[in-house]
Amino acid sequence: MDKIRYMISFLLGCLQLTGFSVFAQQQPNRPNIVFILADDLGYHDLSCTGSTYYETPNIDRIAREGTIFTTGYSASQVCSPSRASLFTGRSPARHGITDYIGARYGTAWRKQQRYSKLLPASYDTALHHAYTTLPEALKAGGYKTFLAGKWHLGNQGSWPEDHGFDVNIGGWGYGSPAGGYFSPWKNPKLENKEPGENLSICLAKETAKFIRENNPNTTGTPFFTFLSFYAVHGPIQTTRDKWKKYRDKAEKRGIADKGFEMAKYLPMRQVQDNPVYAGLVETMDDAVGIVLRALEEAGIADNTIVVFTSDNGGVSAGDAFATANLPLRGGKGYQFEGGIRVPYFIKVPGLANGKQFDTPVINTDFYPTLLELCGLSLKPEEHKDGKSLAPMLQGSEIGQRSLIWHYPHYGNQGGEPSSMIRKGEWKLIHYYEDGRNELYNLQADPGEQQDISARYPNQVKNLWKELQAYLTQTGARYPMSDPEYDAQKEKQYLQQIKDIKMPELEAQRRQFLSTDFDPGDNWWGSEPPTSTKR
Repeated sequence: MDKIRYMISFLLGCLQLTGFSVFAQQQPNRPNIVFILADDLGYHDLSCTGSTYYETPNIDRIAREGTIFTTGYSASQVCSPSRASLFTGRSPARHGITDYIGARYGTAWRKQQRYSKLLPASYDTALHHAYTTLPEALKAGGYKTFLAGKWHLGNQGSWPEDHGFDVNIGGWGYGSPAGGYFSPWKNPKLENKEPGENLSICLAKETAKFIRENNPNTTGTPFFTFLSFYAVHGPIQTTRDKWKKYRDKAEKRGIADKGFEMAKYLPMRQVQDNPVYAGLVETMDDAVGIVLRALEEAGIADNTIVVFTSDNGGVSAGDAFATANLPLRGGKGYQFEGGIRVPYFIKVPGLANGKQFDTPVINTDFYPTLLELCGLSLKPEEHKDGKSLAPMLQGSEIGQRSLIWHYPHYGNQGGEPSSMIRKGEWKLIHYYEDGRNELYNLQADPGEQQDISARYPNQVKNLWKELQAYLTQTGARYPMSDPEYDAQKEKQYLQQIKDIKMPELEAQRRQFLSTDFDPGDNWWGSEPPTSTKR
């Protein structure tokens, strides 16, 4: 009966229509929010989105009990820009963080020895304090705010506590899990408590602890928790038991003779059969389960919005070469769908449960959506590139719009300096090396295999004009030609990748799948030093 009464109360609150919100400005029990962000998790890296190799029952449950946006996007193909967009509701072109913070640009790019035609554009290296972030907006609306995990949006002075989070556990300037996934890690904002403790599990426990200690049934104050996993970012690590589970599973399914194909700059993984990565994914899912149980045990699951998404696509090339995003093309760092399309689930008690929407949405939409779901006024001057999805959750449409991406950099994973625009089924990619435009019909060709720009010149003209106008309006920065570019050196570099890197990756893949694989260091520190387990 309590659940029924809550649902009636919640839905009645939705009936009040104002100029800013379809939700009541004064609700008796504003919903809590648990926002879960994975790092580098690909669209097809979950059981519920098509993987037959990885197992993710807890994340699948969020999708099953909530709403699935099948065409959900990150605002960038790499982490820092995407995260800044999520918190500000602004695109990377607008907020200025267009690459991961720490990436080289300008003449410093030459130190990468990639011998590229262009020098990547400069970018901002910290989140601007002038912006009112999502946690700041929620805090002003009466919410207690908490972050556990990755931040990567600036050094000290621009950490989570400087941008609206009351509590910060584990968020600092570094983007990968310093020290690895097993304690002792090297994170100044995260205490080492148990030798060998898993990082994802630790962050989930801290989140569960916050939920218990800040139960609104006791405090009277709703909360916004942001569980920002470092997983599944490289270096990929797992336990012996999870590795064996997935090694055996790969063998039972049949191990492919070849795991990689050469793309333009780097080899790209073609199969999901990495048992180390699979174990890392499952452990993150275990951690999600800890948080979901904490909500139930606190008696507040029926008054809590749960969001799950990823900051960019899965890593199929570069970094740990960990997963395959097929049938989507590319992966993290790429201008193709595999780099920007991500899991995108929203569970709102009493609304749209079990539904799916194919309408393209993007992570800048979370800011206005959550404000509206919580009965708070929208801030259109802040979340300029976001649109509230609350009407969709109630069964209405939000209308067609254009989605735009800007990445004037070379990705560590093989992506190229480019900008993209999607409008309806059309997607245009503009490349800065040679100024060409590619056009794809994503409804007919979701894998972006056929460039149809020559067949539809008017479509190209109109989309390119709209993209240019947006970039000009937002003051976007662009790469520059490198006067020291040497085509022969670039050719030699790419040949070395093909001749040396490709065989190395295939050898590593076979090693991970061998029965006697042992990474050393007591399985990355997950086992006691005296362990003799076999």
